[in-house]
Amino acid sequence: MNIVVHYNATEHATNDLVILPAFSKSVKVKGKEETQLINTHWPKEVKDNFNAIAASRHYKGNTGEHFILHVGDTTVLLWGMGDKTKLDNEAIRRSAANLFKHVKDHHDEVSFVVDAIVKGNKLPETLEVFAEALHMTGYAYDKYMSKKATNKVKTWYFETKEKKAKAKACDKALETAKIIGDAIAFARDLVNDPPNHLDSVAYAKLIEKDTKNLKRVKYKHLGKPEMTKENMNLFLSVNAASSHDPRLVHLTYTPAKVTKNTKHICFVGKGLTFDTGGLSLKPSTSMVNMKFDMAGSATVYGAFRAAAMLQPNVKMTCILGITDNAVSETATKPDSIVKGRNGMTVEILNTDAEGRLVLADCLDYACDLKPDCIIDSATLTGACLMAFGNEVCGMMGNDPKLTEKIKKSAGAVNEYIWELPIIDEWRKDMKSPIADLKNIGSGGAGTAKAAAFLEYFIKNDISWAHLDIAGVGDSSKHLPYCPPKGASGLMIRTLTHFALNS
Repeated sequence: MNIVVHYNATEHATNDLVILPAFSKSVKVKGKEETQLINTHWPKEVKDNFNAIAASRHYKGNTGEHFILHVGDTTVLLWGMGDKTKLDNEAIRRSAANLFKHVKDHHDEVSFVVDAIVKGNKLPETLEVFAEALHMTGYAYDKYMSKKATNKVKTWYFETKEKKAKAKACDKALETAKIIGDAIAFARDLVNDPPNHLDSVAYAKLIEKDTKNLKRVKYKHLGKPEMTKENMNLFLSVNAASSHDPRLVHLTYTPAKVTKNTKHICFVGKGLTFDTGGLSLKPSTSMVNMKFDMAGSATVYGAFRAAAMLQPNVKMTCILGITDNAVSETATKPDSIVKGRNGMTVEILNTDAEGRLVLADCLDYACDLKPDCIIDSATLTGACLMAFGNEVCGMMGNDPKLTEKIKKSAGAVNEYIWELPIIDEWRKDMKSPIADLKNIGSGGAGTAKAAAFLEYFIKNDISWAHLDIAGVGDSSKHLPYCPPKGASGLMIRTLTHFALNS
């Protein structure tokens, strides 16, 4: 799908379909609230044709409301975008997603008259948001389908009266949207891939292949022998029953100019390609969709990929802890005590609380790199899903300045995030009577207690934040630009924004 800006537009780029935004306004008429159509920005010939249609009196331009008419040989779609005073970036993003779904199977080319929704001099920003929505909504996971998803639209034109002098900023905005959209699509594919195809070794190979297209990025991985030397026994305990070797993927992006003031951020992701629960076996209904348990790693890789392609002046590291949690005679038994890379012993009371064991060794490894901050992402707790549903990401951390910056990035791209505390009582609850720590807490607060456990593996006074994406990682059907079922790709835009603004 090509996205093209048609500058200095005095005529339409296509007559297949021209889309004009329509707006609504609530007014009082004789003491009663009424909704009125706002169409002052429409060309005269469109207004005349519209007013000549009897049914037009019912059209008010409410959000998603549409009306089709013909002006000569041109088909015109009037697309309702509601109250223009409430038209922010997220409203544009959602409206664009619904519009894409409405037209994708019926037209080869479409033109959208974009000036009507641009506020001030924000044409590049508006184009980026709209194009981002098109890329995200156009995603379909049909790799294993005999009948592929359809999208007949070959070209989207954005019509504007702006002169081509703005082309550089607009082209950059469209390129940014494509890079982020492609990164989200890549991450969604990883999460949606079935576990019989995406095991830990195959996953690492896919990342290695993909990073060859990224400038200034180096790839390496640690296998079982290297991880054994690193004393990553918690990580290896999760892998103990697997027929696939574990992988710790270590990626680095180095900007063109590095000084002593260059910031270094580190992303860490949980990559459980499938989670049976181990010997603390999940019930069958809970085991379905456990291929999604590597969404944390896909999220941080998606953000790393997008940011690296946009070449920020910041050093980035991305660490992916990849294995599956299987069942066999070699599986780690509940009640086992295992020493982590940082020297602390952990009583493993529940082998289904495995992601925190993988992350523990990965976080300790990351701390030795001495980054300015570490952000980890994981589908860590069902408690987070219960608390926040599929709509809100849970966040915890040890540095209010870092978590505030992440919240600002989430707000900038209109993603939902909510910070939970880590209190001393929860830290104490993660201590074991027969080892340094235990891997599950007592009673409630499961999400924050999991973070309290992870905090024990942060050293060197490094700023750290933990994102629990157990809810937002998949099936975010409240957003029209996310698939109703399957990987969402949420939080990739937040982390990309954070990296680009670090």
